[in-house]
Amino acid sequence: MSAGNTSSIEATKAVIGSARLQTDPRRITVIKTSLILGLTFSLAFGGMLLAQRGGIDPAAVATALPLEGAPLAVPGPYKIESGPAFNSPGHVVYRPSDLTPFPSKDTLPLIIWGNGGCAINSNRYAGFLTTIASHGFVVMATAAQPGVNRATADHLRAAIAWAEAENTRDGSPLSGKIALDRISVMGQSCGGFMALELGADPRVDTIGVFNSGAQGDAAGTVAKLHGPVLLINGHERDFLMASSEATFNAIQNLPAFYGARKNAGHTATVDHPGGGEWANVASSWARWQLKGNKEAGKMFAGKDCELCTNANWVTKSKGL
Repeated sequence: MSAGNTSSIEATKAVIGSARLQTDPRRITVIKTSLILGLTFSLAFGGMLLAQRGGIDPAAVATALPLEGAPLAVPGPYKIESGPAFNSPGHVVYRPSDLTPFPSKDTLPLIIWGNGGCAINSNRYAGFLTTIASHGFVVMATAAQPGVNRATADHLRAAIAWAEAENTRDGSPLSGKIALDRISVMGQSCGGFMALELGADPRVDTIGVFNSGAQGDAAGTVAKLHGPVLLINGHERDFLMASSEATFNAIQNLPAFYGARKNAGHTATVDHPGGGEWANVASSWARWQLKGNKEAGKMFAGKDCELCTNANWVTKSKGL
């Protein structure tokens, strides 16, 4: 059996296992929908890996922007601490160490992250997620736990539910701090599939889809979205560039930004210190969309749009 098929089967088992854990009959419809979408995404990703192995060196997945000369990650003003989510061993939380400025002097929106490869362990993205959180965000991702081999969209939904409960829990350092009316879901590669799925959730205000795009019926996928969409890929070295661009083209009535970073490849800069340029793009989008920071928005919009005028980027936008 090929590695691609094995990945698909493992992801499918994870989705089915998640569904079996949900026994409340009031949630049957939601779970069935999630199961179908999860299976679709898992099989689509596995299919892409098979196709890749048939015509492209498997190392294409690991293509990245060379570190030398690449833009450095720009941290925000807050020092960050991270650790397991209270009473939720399947999640990790990154947030400012000093919470006194929130919410009186600054807002603290929520960002949920989906890992590449639908990996359950987020350690690889620690620097990237720390940079984003340092701009004044609660950032959550999945954490390794026994018996779980792949993350699914339900794990990301559970992260939102955790933040909702933590924002009201007596004794929680985050009680009354999280701006739950300002939520983004972002992800890379397989995590981007999950971001697209959660983009239909009415609690989610905007999504960021890195090195990924809708699979199959792109028009049907984007029709379920209701907020601004960020689509970022690694240009021609990224085997999901075409999917990313097709997703942007399918969007008709929502604000959207598309950026292809030349020579970045599929992994791009997430392994650079602090997540490199990808962290800057993600945090700027979040600051603009969730905090209303117009300076951050200049990276994506206006006559002097920073990425639009950068020779290293190919960009398109609509409705911004």
